[in-house]
Amino acid sequence: MSDWPCGISTGCFYKTDIRHALPLVRDGGFNLIEVCSFPAHLDYHNPALVREAATLMERLGIEANSFHAPFADRIDISSLDHGQREAAVREVFTACEAAHTLKARYLVLHPGPESDGKPRPEERYQRMTAAADSLNQIAHRCRDLGLILLLENMLPHLMFGHTSDILFLLGAVHETNIGTCLDTGHAFLSGDLRTVVHKLSGHLRMLHVNDNLGDRDGHLPPGEGAIDWISLVRQLRQWRFHGPLILELAASHESPERIMEHARNARSYLGEIIAKLELSDPATPP
Repeated sequence: MSDWPCGISTGCFYKTDIRHALPLVRDGGFNLIEVCSFPAHLDYHNPALVREAATLMERLGIEANSFHAPFADRIDISSLDHGQREAAVREVFTACEAAHTLKARYLVLHPGPESDGKPRPEERYQRMTAAADSLNQIAHRCRDLGLILLLENMLPHLMFGHTSDILFLLGAVHETNIGTCLDTGHAFLSGDLRTVVHKLSGHLRMLHVNDNLGDRDGHLPPGEGAIDWISLVRQLRQWRFHGPLILELAASHESPERIMEHARNARSYLGEIIAKLELSDPATPP
Protein backbone atom coordinates (compact mmCIF):
# COMPACT_ATOMS: atom_id res chain seq x y z
CA MET A 1 0.00 0.00 0.00
CA SER A 2 2.35 2.68 -1.31
CA ASP A 3 4.86 3.42 1.44
CA TRP A 4 2.17 3.64 4.11
CA PRO A 5 2.27 0.38 6.08
CA CYS A 6 -1.09 -0.57 7.54
CA GLY A 7 -1.34 -2.02 11.03
CA ILE A 8 -3.96 -2.43 13.71
CA SER A 9 -4.42 -1.30 17.29
CA THR A 10 -4.86 -4.13 19.77
CA GLY A 11 -7.55 -1.96 21.33
CA CYS A 12 -10.14 -4.00 19.44
CA PHE A 13 -9.23 -6.73 21.96
CA TYR A 14 -8.83 -4.41 24.93
CA LYS A 15 -10.55 -6.79 27.37
CA THR A 16 -8.45 -9.75 26.23
CA ASP A 17 -5.04 -10.52 27.72
CA ILE A 18 -2.44 -9.41 25.18
CA ARG A 19 -0.85 -12.85 25.26
CA HIS A 20 -4.09 -14.26 23.89
CA ALA A 21 -4.76 -11.35 21.53
CA LEU A 22 -1.43 -11.36 19.70
CA PRO A 23 -1.94 -14.74 17.99
CA LEU A 24 -5.41 -13.55 16.90
CA VAL A 25 -3.85 -10.48 15.29
CA ARG A 26 -1.11 -12.48 13.57
CA ASP A 27 -3.54 -15.16 12.33
CA GLY A 28 -5.82 -12.36 11.14
CA GLY A 29 -3.15 -11.15 8.75
CA PHE A 30 -1.40 -8.27 10.58
CA ASN A 31 2.16 -7.99 11.84
CA LEU A 32 2.28 -4.27 12.66
CA ILE A 33 0.44 -3.11 15.76
CA GLU A 34 -0.21 -0.35 18.22
CA VAL A 35 -0.31 -1.78 21.72
CA CYS A 36 -3.30 -0.82 23.85
CA SER A 37 -2.55 0.05 27.49
CA PHE A 38 -5.91 -0.92 28.99
CA PRO A 39 -5.05 -2.77 32.24
CA ALA A 40 -7.08 -5.90 31.42
CA HIS A 41 -5.19 -6.13 28.13
CA LEU A 42 -1.68 -5.33 29.33
CA ASP A 43 -0.67 -4.35 32.84
CA TYR A 44 2.18 -2.05 31.84
CA HIS A 45 3.08 -1.66 35.53
CA ASN A 46 4.27 -5.28 35.49
CA PRO A 47 7.74 -5.35 33.84
CA ALA A 48 7.82 -9.15 33.72
CA LEU A 49 4.50 -9.28 31.89
CA VAL A 50 5.62 -6.60 29.44
CA ARG A 51 8.80 -8.56 28.73
CA GLU A 52 6.74 -11.70 28.18
CA ALA A 53 4.57 -9.82 25.67
CA ALA A 54 7.69 -8.53 23.90
CA THR A 55 9.11 -12.04 23.63
CA LEU A 56 5.83 -13.35 22.24
CA MET A 57 5.69 -10.55 19.68
CA GLU A 58 9.17 -11.40 18.50
CA ARG A 59 8.28 -15.08 18.20
CA LEU A 60 5.14 -14.28 16.22
CA GLY A 61 6.92 -11.82 13.93
CA ILE A 62 4.85 -8.86 15.18
CA GLU A 63 6.31 -5.35 15.34
CA ALA A 64 5.15 -2.63 17.72
CA ASN A 65 4.77 0.55 15.73
CA SER A 66 3.44 2.40 18.76
CA PHE A 67 2.26 2.15 22.33
CA HIS A 68 -0.81 4.12 23.36
CA ALA A 69 -0.23 5.83 26.68
CA PRO A 70 -3.00 5.32 29.25
CA PHE A 71 -5.83 7.81 29.45
CA ALA A 72 -8.34 8.32 32.24
CA ASP A 73 -9.84 11.17 34.27
CA ARG A 74 -7.12 10.76 36.90
CA ILE A 75 -4.29 10.97 34.33
CA ASP A 76 -4.32 14.70 33.66
CA ILE A 77 -0.98 16.20 32.64
CA SER A 78 -2.66 19.63 32.44
CA SER A 79 -3.98 19.61 36.01
CA LEU A 80 -3.46 22.78 38.02
CA ASP A 81 -2.96 20.59 41.08
CA HIS A 82 0.80 20.01 41.17
CA GLY A 83 0.53 16.64 42.89
CA GLN A 84 -2.04 15.30 40.46
CA ARG A 85 -0.03 16.56 37.50
CA GLU A 86 3.19 14.97 38.74
CA ALA A 87 1.37 11.69 39.38
CA ALA A 88 0.07 11.78 35.80
CA VAL A 89 3.57 12.38 34.44
CA ARG A 90 4.91 9.46 36.47
CA GLU A 91 2.15 7.26 35.05
CA VAL A 92 3.16 8.21 31.52
CA PHE A 93 6.81 7.54 32.41
CA THR A 94 5.80 3.98 33.33
CA ALA A 95 4.11 3.67 29.94
CA CYS A 96 7.31 4.93 28.31
CA GLU A 97 9.27 2.12 29.97
CA ALA A 98 6.78 -0.43 28.65
CA ALA A 99 6.94 1.05 25.15
CA HIS A 100 10.73 0.78 25.23
CA THR A 101 10.58 -2.86 26.33
CA LEU A 102 8.14 -3.63 23.50
CA LYS A 103 10.54 -1.93 21.03
CA ALA A 104 7.87 0.51 19.94
CA ARG A 105 8.90 3.48 17.86
CA TYR A 106 6.19 5.89 19.01
CA LEU A 107 4.41 6.73 22.26
CA VAL A 108 0.95 8.12 21.43
CA LEU A 109 -0.49 10.43 24.07
CA HIS A 110 -3.77 12.26 24.66
CA PRO A 111 -2.39 15.62 25.83
CA GLY A 112 -5.51 16.76 27.67
CA PRO A 113 -7.91 15.54 30.34
CA GLU A 114 -10.66 13.07 29.51
CA SER A 115 -13.32 14.96 31.48
CA ASP A 116 -16.12 16.66 29.54
CA GLY A 117 -16.27 20.41 29.19
CA LYS A 118 -13.76 23.18 28.72
CA PRO A 119 -12.43 25.58 31.36
CA ARG A 120 -12.80 29.35 31.40
CA PRO A 121 -10.30 31.20 29.15
CA GLU A 122 -7.94 32.18 32.00
CA GLU A 123 -7.87 28.63 33.39
CA ARG A 124 -7.52 27.20 29.90
CA TYR A 125 -4.28 29.09 29.34
CA GLN A 126 -2.94 27.96 32.71
CA ARG A 127 -3.80 24.37 31.85
CA MET A 128 -2.15 24.62 28.44
CA THR A 129 1.00 25.97 30.08
CA ALA A 130 0.92 23.16 32.66
CA ALA A 131 0.46 20.58 29.90
CA ALA A 132 3.42 22.02 28.01
CA ASP A 133 5.60 21.69 31.11
CA SER A 134 4.51 18.07 31.53
CA LEU A 135 5.12 17.34 27.86
CA ASN A 136 8.66 18.68 28.08
CA GLN A 137 9.35 16.17 30.85
CA ILE A 138 7.69 13.32 28.93
CA ALA A 139 9.44 14.16 25.65
CA HIS A 140 12.79 14.22 27.46
CA ARG A 141 12.11 10.79 28.95
CA CYS A 142 11.05 9.49 25.53
CA ARG A 143 14.29 10.77 24.03
CA ASP A 144 16.32 8.94 26.67
CA LEU A 145 14.47 5.71 25.76
CA GLY A 146 14.70 6.17 21.99
CA LEU A 147 11.00 6.93 21.57
CA ILE A 148 9.20 9.58 19.55
CA LEU A 149 6.32 11.26 21.37
CA LEU A 150 3.16 11.79 19.32
CA LEU A 151 0.30 14.02 20.44
CA GLU A 152 -3.12 12.78 19.34
CA ASN A 153 -5.90 15.22 18.45
CA MET A 154 -8.74 14.73 20.89
CA LEU A 155 -12.53 14.82 20.63
CA PRO A 156 -14.03 18.30 20.13
CA HIS A 157 -15.85 18.43 23.47
CA LEU A 158 -12.56 17.92 25.33
CA MET A 159 -9.63 20.20 25.94
CA PHE A 160 -7.08 20.13 23.11
CA GLY A 161 -9.86 18.98 20.80
CA HIS A 162 -8.86 21.25 17.93
CA THR A 163 -5.80 21.49 15.73
CA SER A 164 -4.81 24.93 17.05
CA ASP A 165 -4.39 23.44 20.54
CA ILE A 166 -2.02 20.76 19.27
CA LEU A 167 0.02 23.36 17.38
CA PHE A 168 0.34 25.44 20.55
CA LEU A 169 1.67 22.47 22.49
CA LEU A 170 4.10 21.48 19.74
CA GLY A 171 5.54 24.98 19.80
CA ALA A 172 5.94 24.90 23.57
CA VAL A 173 7.98 21.66 23.70
CA HIS A 174 11.75 22.11 23.54
CA GLU A 175 12.63 18.57 22.47
CA THR A 176 12.64 17.63 18.79
CA ASN A 177 11.45 14.02 19.15
CA ILE A 178 7.80 15.07 19.03
CA GLY A 179 5.11 14.95 16.37
CA THR A 180 1.44 14.22 15.92
CA CYS A 181 -0.87 11.27 15.41
CA LEU A 182 -3.98 12.21 13.46
CA ASP A 183 -7.13 10.42 14.61
CA THR A 184 -9.41 10.63 11.58
CA GLY A 185 -12.59 10.05 13.55
CA HIS A 186 -11.81 12.77 16.08
CA ALA A 187 -10.90 15.26 13.34
CA PHE A 188 -14.09 14.50 11.43
CA LEU A 189 -16.24 15.13 14.51
CA SER A 190 -14.43 18.40 15.24
CA GLY A 191 -14.82 19.63 11.66
CA ASP A 192 -11.02 19.76 11.18
CA LEU A 193 -10.56 16.89 8.75
CA ARG A 194 -10.74 19.02 5.60
CA THR A 195 -7.73 21.14 6.64
CA VAL A 196 -5.92 19.17 9.35
CA VAL A 197 -3.37 17.48 7.07
CA HIS A 198 -2.29 20.87 5.76
CA LYS A 199 -2.01 22.30 9.28
CA LEU A 200 -0.12 19.35 10.74
CA SER A 201 1.84 18.40 7.63
CA GLY A 202 5.27 19.16 9.07
CA HIS A 203 4.54 17.21 12.26
CA LEU A 204 2.38 14.31 11.08
CA ARG A 205 4.00 10.91 11.71
CA MET A 206 1.11 8.42 11.73
CA LEU A 207 -2.68 8.07 11.57
CA HIS A 208 -5.27 6.40 13.74
CA VAL A 209 -7.62 5.31 10.98
CA ASN A 210 -11.31 4.95 11.79
CA ASP A 211 -14.68 6.15 10.50
CA ASN A 212 -17.92 7.41 11.99
CA LEU A 213 -21.30 8.79 10.97
CA GLY A 214 -20.69 12.26 12.38
CA ASP A 215 -22.71 11.63 15.53
CA ARG A 216 -20.26 9.86 17.85
CA ASP A 217 -16.78 8.37 17.96
CA GLY A 218 -17.89 5.05 16.50
CA HIS A 219 -14.46 3.68 15.48
CA LEU A 220 -16.00 2.07 12.40
CA PRO A 221 -13.86 0.52 9.67
CA PRO A 222 -13.02 3.03 6.91
CA GLY A 223 -15.77 3.06 4.31
CA GLU A 224 -18.56 2.31 6.79
CA GLY A 225 -19.06 5.92 7.91
CA ALA A 226 -19.30 9.38 6.40
CA ILE A 227 -15.61 10.31 5.99
CA ASP A 228 -14.51 11.15 2.44
CA TRP A 229 -11.50 8.86 2.27
CA ILE A 230 -10.62 9.75 -1.31
CA SER A 231 -10.24 13.40 -0.32
CA LEU A 232 -8.21 12.52 2.77
CA VAL A 233 -5.85 10.21 0.91
CA ARG A 234 -5.41 12.86 -1.78
CA GLN A 235 -4.42 15.37 0.92
CA LEU A 236 -1.94 12.95 2.45
CA ARG A 237 -0.32 12.34 -0.92
CA GLN A 238 -0.22 16.03 -1.76
CA TRP A 239 1.59 16.81 1.48
CA ARG A 240 3.96 13.87 0.96
CA PHE A 241 2.92 11.95 4.06
CA HIS A 242 5.19 8.98 4.79
CA GLY A 243 4.05 6.92 7.73
CA PRO A 244 1.89 4.09 9.04
CA LEU A 245 -1.87 3.83 9.05
CA ILE A 246 -3.05 2.14 12.23
CA LEU A 247 -6.61 0.85 12.15
CA GLU A 248 -8.23 1.77 15.45
CA LEU A 249 -11.48 -0.18 15.38
CA ALA A 250 -14.11 -0.60 18.06
CA ALA A 251 -14.22 -3.72 20.14
CA SER A 252 -17.40 -5.68 19.47
CA HIS A 253 -19.28 -8.78 20.52
CA GLU A 254 -18.35 -10.44 17.25
CA SER A 255 -15.85 -13.26 17.11
CA PRO A 256 -12.14 -12.42 16.85
CA GLU A 257 -12.13 -13.89 13.37
CA ARG A 258 -14.93 -11.55 12.31
CA ILE A 259 -13.18 -8.53 13.85
CA MET A 260 -10.03 -9.33 11.92
CA GLU A 261 -12.05 -9.81 8.75
CA HIS A 262 -13.35 -6.25 9.16
CA ALA A 263 -9.75 -5.08 9.58
CA ARG A 264 -8.57 -6.86 6.44
CA ASN A 265 -11.48 -5.44 4.45
CA ALA A 266 -10.66 -1.95 5.71
CA ARG A 267 -7.02 -2.37 4.72
CA SER A 268 -8.07 -3.51 1.24
CA TYR A 269 -10.50 -0.59 0.93
CA LEU A 270 -7.78 1.94 1.72
CA GLY A 271 -5.30 0.14 -0.50
CA GLU A 272 -7.64 0.35 -3.47
CA ILE A 273 -8.14 4.09 -2.98
CA ILE A 274 -4.40 4.69 -2.68
CA ALA A 275 -3.64 2.58 -5.77
CA LYS A 276 -6.26 4.35 -7.90
CA LEU A 277 -4.99 7.78 -6.90
CA GLU A 278 -1.40 6.80 -7.59
CA LEU A 279 -2.42 5.83 -11.13
CA SER A 280 -4.81 8.67 -11.93
CA ASP A 281 -3.67 11.59 -9.78
CA PRO A 282 0.11 11.87 -9.46
CA ALA A 283 1.09 13.73 -6.32
CA THR A 284 2.28 17.29 -6.82
CA PRO A 285 4.11 19.53 -4.36
CA PRO A 286 1.72 21.63 -2.24
